[in-house]
Amino acid sequence: MTDADEPRWLTPGEQRAWVALAGTVIWLPATLDAQLQRDAGISHAEYQVLSWLSMSTDRTRRMSELADTANVTLSHLSRIVARLEQRSWVRRTPDPADGRYTLAILTEDGWRKVVASAPGHVAAVREHVFDQLTPTQVAQLEEIGAQIFRHLRPDCATGHVAPVDAAAEAASPGQSA
Repeated sequence: MTDADEPRWLTPGEQRAWVALAGTVIWLPATLDAQLQRDAGISHAEYQVLSWLSMSTDRTRRMSELADTANVTLSHLSRIVARLEQRSWVRRTPDPADGRYTLAILTEDGWRKVVASAPGHVAAVREHVFDQLTPTQVAQLEEIGAQIFRHLRPDCATGHVAPVDAAAEAASPGQSA
């Protein structure tokens, strides 16, 4: 094997950073899921779908767009949405603009569920992420996360959430986390 064929091994600093990131990617979703299951009776995946719908125009999105956002197959998303439909939080209907697509629509009951679940979820995000960081680290986290996201998903505009005005942010509990 020549030097050109050798793997580019991680430096000790890169290895420590990778282990820290991998641990976060594994344990943070499980921690947030446990909080939502305990306090709201829903999974993190279910909350995310409700939250994304709450932030969408007319609280409606194409199922294919939701699946892409969630990085799940349309089949997996369909099972999640079926559970939300059973609770009357979401309904599905053919897209009137193009019948080949199905729309997921957040119901009023679904909106109330997002509003009721958001404070506990945001508190968990704050406790497990932001309370652990300085303001400088939060800015660094945003920059680093956006950079990695842009690399992974160059088709997404900027890799981070666009700023919103404080009034709109306060009026939309699904927007915070």
